[in-house]
Amino acid sequence: MAKIIVQSSEDRREFELGPVTTIGRHPHNTVQILDRIVSKEHAQIIRQPDGRFLYRDLGSLNGSFMKDQRIHDHPFVEGDEITLGGTVLIYQELPVQAAQAAQRVSIEPPVSSDKAFIQRSVQASAEFLPEREITDVDALRADYEKLRLAHELGRSIGLEVDLDGLLEKIIMKAFELIPADRGVILLMEKDGPKPRVAKTRDGRNEHILLSRSILSEVVQHKTAVLSSDASADSRFQGARSIIMQGIRSTMTVPLLHQDQLLGIMHLDSMIATGAFGEKDLQIFASIGSQAAVAIRNSLLARKIEEEAKTRAQFQRLLSPNLVEQIVAGNLQLEKGGALTEVTMLFSDIRGFTAMSEQRAPQEIVRMLNEYFELMVDVIFKHEGTLDKFVGDEIVALFGAPVGLPSAEIKAVECALDMLAVLAEFNRIRAAEGQEEIKIGIGINTGSVVTGAIGSSRALQYTAIGDAVNTASRLCSVAKANEVLVSEATYARVQSLVNATALPPVRVKGKTDVLRVWNITGMRGPDWHAETTKPF
Repeated sequence: MAKIIVQSSEDRREFELGPVTTIGRHPHNTVQILDRIVSKEHAQIIRQPDGRFLYRDLGSLNGSFMKDQRIHDHPFVEGDEITLGGTVLIYQELPVQAAQAAQRVSIEPPVSSDKAFIQRSVQASAEFLPEREITDVDALRADYEKLRLAHELGRSIGLEVDLDGLLEKIIMKAFELIPADRGVILLMEKDGPKPRVAKTRDGRNEHILLSRSILSEVVQHKTAVLSSDASADSRFQGARSIIMQGIRSTMTVPLLHQDQLLGIMHLDSMIATGAFGEKDLQIFASIGSQAAVAIRNSLLARKIEEEAKTRAQFQRLLSPNLVEQIVAGNLQLEKGGALTEVTMLFSDIRGFTAMSEQRAPQEIVRMLNEYFELMVDVIFKHEGTLDKFVGDEIVALFGAPVGLPSAEIKAVECALDMLAVLAEFNRIRAAEGQEEIKIGIGINTGSVVTGAIGSSRALQYTAIGDAVNTASRLCSVAKANEVLVSEATYARVQSLVNATALPPVRVKGKTDVLRVWNITGMRGPDWHAETTKPF
């Protein structure tokens, strides 16, 4: 997940980037910077359709600078630093450890001598001797200590959810268990293994060079690679990554979870000849297995967290079945404005102004919440998208942001169902001595622009266009319990509905009169409005 680090002489803050992140001195910004040099609305960071982020200066007086050059529109790359007055914005896609590891670890191109080494790579198959065959007490103590530390590793990493913290614990525990000087964990990405964490036993910040051929062997064959004396091993002759660094012993193991390769873990020693034996490899492979389970759990936890965020973002906008498809990745929302044919439904309460004048505000709010709850359930049931509430008005879209076959029919069925649900609600209100709620509904079909529309401070998925205005005007002239549809909508549903042609109406903003029909029901004895009854 991308973020920016806001660093000044006084503090350091981090902000996760959303679709639009605003920056400025005014408190309404996502990132408020209390610096007189910074404008009230200084800049914004916009997520592009390809997922990358663009920094955009909003014409600020004192500007935005990168490497002493004033910038306006700048596509972010990892590590970019932009200065606003006395504040520095640092763009970061990777976690800190991953960014550091990427700088400290290089993967050397294959060399011929590596192939000889790879052909003699070994599996972690050696076993500990049965108790009755053990005669060396010191060896027994050493083996016990290794198993104890492996058990501790399992317990410690099992409690760690954060992936970066988890990887660091794995490396540090491996240092306790095995006499290694340096360790690297690489995680699999689309284009191969990438360094995620790199550590040295003594904490030195040194560069680590790995052999691509060895990594390829681990990836392709999911096999562990061991050398107990790399510097003297003829298999390493000509291997620059080994010779240049004076490496004497190495181990590289796959991080496997149910045969899925999640990554690679590498340890090496620059001091001890024969530092690693087959038992070390077995222990190291065991660490790898435990690590793979923990890494998988961490990745799943992150996925669940991201899905929860996505679900929360859309569950108030879309019907539940569409939300689940979007979360699963089966549907993609248009991230920018798009010209789309949509059927729009507007409904509002007749006599709402008079009702509001006669009731306490708290009572009106409670009534609206109950009413909206029912109507939105009906909209979602018919696969509509909730656009917005405007006072007592409800706006719904059918056919956006996800295409919907027979959107016009869905909208008409939804309108009739809304009236049926409202009738049931009114029966309950009447029994409680409360005033009846009456609504009028207008429906129109046409091409509109849909997408995330609004200011840098408030974005909302909605539809804009003349066809939207027409639906709104139809709603304004609909009487109580009427469902008025335009000529464009009626042409597509006329064979399936019972309707009455009304006199043409003249509405505000339209030169020509509009032909309208009042839908009274669906044709066929099997159709009826399915009333939602959560009362």
